[in-house]
Amino acid sequence: MKRLLPIIFVLAVSLNAAAQSDGLPTNPDPGKCYVKCVTHDEFKTETVELKIQDAYKVLSVVPAKYKWVEERVLIKEASKKLVYHPAQYEWKEVPYVKKEAEKLLSIKPATFGTGSETVMIFPETGSWEYTSYADCTSPNPEDCKTLCYVTKDAQYTTINTKPLAGDASTSENIKSAANATYKKQVVVKKAWVEEIEIPAKYSTIKRQVIDVPAKVTENTIPAKFKTVSKQVLTKKGGISTWEEIDCGLVRATKLNILWNSGSATLRSDAKRVIDNKLVTLMTSKPAISIELGSHTDSQGSAEFNRALSQRRADAVKNYLVSKGINASRIVSKGFGESRLLNNCSDGVPCTARQHQVNRRTEYRVIGN
Repeated sequence: MKRLLPIIFVLAVSLNAAAQSDGLPTNPDPGKCYVKCVTHDEFKTETVELKIQDAYKVLSVVPAKYKWVEERVLIKEASKKLVYHPAQYEWKEVPYVKKEAEKLLSIKPATFGTGSETVMIFPETGSWEYTSYADCTSPNPEDCKTLCYVTKDAQYTTINTKPLAGDASTSENIKSAANATYKKQVVVKKAWVEEIEIPAKYSTIKRQVIDVPAKVTENTIPAKFKTVSKQVLTKKGGISTWEEIDCGLVRATKLNILWNSGSATLRSDAKRVIDNKLVTLMTSKPAISIELGSHTDSQGSAEFNRALSQRRADAVKNYLVSKGINASRIVSKGFGESRLLNNCSDGVPCTARQHQVNRRTEYRVIGN
């Protein structure tokens, strides 16, 4: 980003003609400062919902339920007993179904493949950039610059997906019935001469029968989706304009905010200061850009202080972005302890108030 070159017009009448020929502001007011700005691209955030996993079924087997039943069975047939020649018997096994056949169900779960989908999350953009010639001898700064249109490639992200390869299914097998036998006596030789009736004998057996058949229950798992945010260009920038600004804003101006020790979290009182100073300024001057600089005292290591100051500068930038300010209009820099305002460097004894002077966050208007 090009450094700001403020133009202070003291003799507006005498410079008006030169301004028109050199691309400077026309009809400048005496003692006013102007900054040359290039309008920024404007974007809006849109969301795209992607399906990352198809819906599928989950099947489960509810086994069959059995109940016990009792049956009265004949275990000895009726016969006749002879007084002199009794009947003769022999034992015989009689088969019966002790447990009926059963249908066994098994489940093959759903399977998934792998895939991906690429989404553009930031479009291709471009902007004008000035480059100054170091050895230029012309007194007019505009003669020492070249204007180039620089493009930035679009940005993409790839989202992994899991398409359904095969849905859940069931298979069945038949479990054979369980058989058993009971014994009974049968007549092999009848009695004769005097016949005496011998009544039949019965017994009670228990066996299991199906009360509720086995079944399969089905539960549908819904598809999964993911929402992706992307930036869409709504208005093309790149138009040069001149903005009148307070001359004091071209120099580093202290932002009267306080930080908790070792922290880069904005306090509520600091946010109110940023709202009143920076949000108001950048909303009323939509073409300008600013540079945020954060500084620490010399207490602690230089590397820690540099990282801490960068986090603090970034915290202010992120807060401005959350308020709708385009991030391309903000440069955040952490200077650590490299720009002390007094002699309180490493090893120099100083009071808490003297160290406090060096802990500051500043801002200034810059060109773009």
